[in-house]
Amino acid sequence: MLAGSLLTGVVYVLVGEGMYSSISMAVTTAVPAQRLDGPTAPWATTPWTTVPWATALPSGPPSAAPAGPLPSPGTGASPREALAITRTVSDAAEAAALDRLLTVSVAVLVCYAVLSVALAWWTAGRVLRPIAVITDTARRLSGENLHERIALDAPPGELKRLADTFDDMLGRMERLVSAQQRFAANAAHELRTPLAVQRAAAEIGLAGDPSPGRVARMRAKLIEVADGSERIIEGLLLLAASEQGLKERGTVAVDELARRAAAALAGEAAERDVTLDVRALPLDVEGDPVLLERLLHNLVANAVRHNVPHGRVEVRTGPGTGIEVTNTGPVVPPDTVALLFEPFRRLNERTHAPGEGAGLGLSIVDAIARAHGATATASAHPEEEGGGLTVRVAFRPHHGTARRTGGKSSAAGGV
Repeated sequence: MLAGSLLTGVVYVLVGEGMYSSISMAVTTAVPAQRLDGPTAPWATTPWTTVPWATALPSGPPSAAPAGPLPSPGTGASPREALAITRTVSDAAEAAALDRLLTVSVAVLVCYAVLSVALAWWTAGRVLRPIAVITDTARRLSGENLHERIALDAPPGELKRLADTFDDMLGRMERLVSAQQRFAANAAHELRTPLAVQRAAAEIGLAGDPSPGRVARMRAKLIEVADGSERIIEGLLLLAASEQGLKERGTVAVDELARRAAAALAGEAAERDVTLDVRALPLDVEGDPVLLERLLHNLVANAVRHNVPHGRVEVRTGPGTGIEVTNTGPVVPPDTVALLFEPFRRLNERTHAPGEGAGLGLSIVDAIARAHGATATASAHPEEEGGGLTVRVAFRPHHGTARRTGGKSSAAGGV
């Protein structure tokens, strides 16, 4: 309405300024002044009622009537009188045209204003309806119904992309909340079991026969259970620290950490009759050396412990490889490989046997990798290839670099 009113005013002013000269030019062109001064003037031979000037005069309000008397029929007119007639006719035509222009413009403006208000109301409702749907869904969502989605049925556009992005965010939130709930439940279960064992050992194990040998066995059992609880708590704390990101960064020689982890577990590998082979090409990574050392230790330890007699473990590092640990072992179903990175996930149910882990190894590996901007993935081997897994930690190109010694890369031997 503002634009229409402004347009009407501008057109009225511009047309009004040039209309008088246009009408005067048109009149003088149609009836030259010299024709008004001779015996052949229109009103000299024609009755007044049929003179063209009378036809040209508008039947408007009195203000538009000629200001002076018109020539009488049958008489001549001087050029001055002809000029006065022309000016009078032009003024009357200008006033009538401007009045008509203003009336039509205002009428059209009112009609278009009503139409635009109705169209804008309908369009705004249609455009804003998806926003109302998104808002209502966001208000209704809670931890109990994160499975709901907006699923906006609309043509491609900004609001469609917004709704789809919101649905994707809800999916990530649902997975995160589900993982946190499973983590809390599993952590409570893992910590409750050792406490129950300790309570049973204290109440039943020492009841009736407090002999020194029985006390020694119960003492060893309690210490073993306490050690298991301590490992679980330490793993949970490390997992939480890894999820918070890195507090300190420095250049870490990953290949040296791989050799150190393999050397620390070489004795256990020999006891389990597992061959441990390390081929570490130089690889420097910006990160936390303590967390990266734990990552490598967990990978090698899992590969050694979840293996078979006469099995093998291969550890590889390098700029194009990152970290890669391959082991033989039980066949892992492909659909369960991705679940192994969740806390307290195991291939088999826990038996609480001596040396059994808490199921936090690969979840800690995944958290440390993400803290360093890397990606941890796993792939299962078929039975004909000896079973087991290959776990890879791929660093970003600007994170992992190779060291040069004498212009050539140095390689590490096997363990």
